Amino acid sequence: MAREVSVGERLDQFDVTELIARSGMASIFKAIDLKNGNTTVALKVPYMQFESDVVFYERFRREEQIGQRLDHPNIIKVLKPARKSRMYLAMEYFEGTSLRALMRDKQPFEPARALNFARQICDALVYMHAQGVVHRDLKPENILVGSNEQIKIMDFGIALDESARRLTWAGLSTTVGTPDYMAPEQVGGRRGDARTDVYALGTILYEMLTGNLPYSGANVYATMKAKASEDPPRLTEFVPDIDLGLEEIVLHAIERVPRNRYDSAAELLEDLKDPSRVTHTGRAARLQPPNLRARRLWRSLVTGAFFLSLLAIFILVMWLANRFPAAPPSGSTQSHGTK
Repeated sequence: MAREVSVGERLDQFDVTELIARSGMASIFKAIDLKNGNTTVALKVPYMQFESDVVFYERFRREEQIGQRLDHPNIIKVLKPARKSRMYLAMEYFEGTSLRALMRDKQPFEPARALNFARQICDALVYMHAQGVVHRDLKPENILVGSNEQIKIMDFGIALDESARRLTWAGLSTTVGTPDYMAPEQVGGRRGDARTDVYALGTILYEMLTGNLPYSGANVYATMKAKASEDPPRLTEFVPDIDLGLEEIVLHAIERVPRNRYDSAAELLEDLKDPSRVTHTGRAARLQPPNLRARRLWRSLVTGAFFLSLLAIFILVMWLANRFPAAPPSGSTQSHGTK
């Protein structure tokens, strides 16, 4: 009978040597690949209760298929074992820590460091988008950083594979993600496209440069509402001396409406290579703080209510005039003929 995998066991061609981490759905183990020169690999093994979940199984299988197809220095490579006796992912082993852990230790990053990370992430996006893959859950927790500052993107569990032709029921394609990094169209329930990843990278870069997220709220729903209807603060509100070309790049990447963002990750990467050459469009100056937006909305509502009141009074007066016509003056006569 199948059971949870433990350190010291052999799983197919892999000797499990160490528990690296546990998440809400799977354990990550370090292991030795006995069939490929005793190389070190990582195994992602879901908990037993999820193996019978059809939606989880399909997403896990999709992650494996996408990971085996992609081959880029900034993307974790998924391996193909000779045989599999149960559900798990065999991946290249990468010694590193999550970008989230680095951001907790030091915020904000120096611009040069933030740009180095952003360029690597963006280069990976250019590659995966060319392969028809949209990550859709890009966030610091899904990005590993090695000792040499090399980036590796992982976790393609909700990725969109545009090359896949097989149809599935709607539940398997529902976009989920992390609200802080989700694009507004994802919040609205749409599946997203390459510009969705551009938005997520823009949000990550905003956070690396300022130590703050562009949107925050008392709860998840407040954050999602703000993201769908409000402008973010300028980066200069947090870092007054930030390069304005860099601010322009970030704000362009996180435009609320997809058509106003960079058309592609390749276009974004070109700007990231040299922010000093970026054309300033006045995008930052057009941002409206939430309190200003609220005041303008309130002023519009008051003005509208005033004119509606005038219109209602006018209609009431006209109705009364027709309903109760004025009596003729006292002593007046009417002539019904001619002289």
